[in-house]
Amino acid sequence: MVEEIMVLAPKENAGLDPDRLEALYSQLGPSAAEDVVCRAMEELALRLAHIDRLFHEHAWGDMRKNTRALVAIADQIGMTGLACVGGHVISCIDDVDHIALAATLARLNRLGEGSLTAIWDLQDLSI
Repeated sequence: MVEEIMVLAPKENAGLDPDRLEALYSQLGPSAAEDVVCRAMEELALRLAHIDRLFHEHAWGDMRKNTRALVAIADQIGMTGLACVGGHVISCIDDVDHIALAATLARLNRLGEGSLTAIWDLQDLSI
């Protein structure tokens, strides 16, 4: 009997809201909006790494606080998928469910990477 091992490679769409980005560009103008988006992307990348570090340190309160900030930033620039999963991470922290938290955090990291790439690609298209 030969058993097969299946390796899962989870992948999902970034869940970007181009209307939110378009509104930001209309409201602030191209130069200021691009500055806001670039700073937000940098902050999101830093927060994702920091949240992961806090998870490994079992610093649940700080992890929750940083994840809430990440959700707010993601929402501001139209990363609705990332904001949603960030909310799920917060729920796992609140529920003290470390198994679900580990899985949801892995999803947040995958989606964060995909969202940052997707928004970078959108910027290359000059919204």
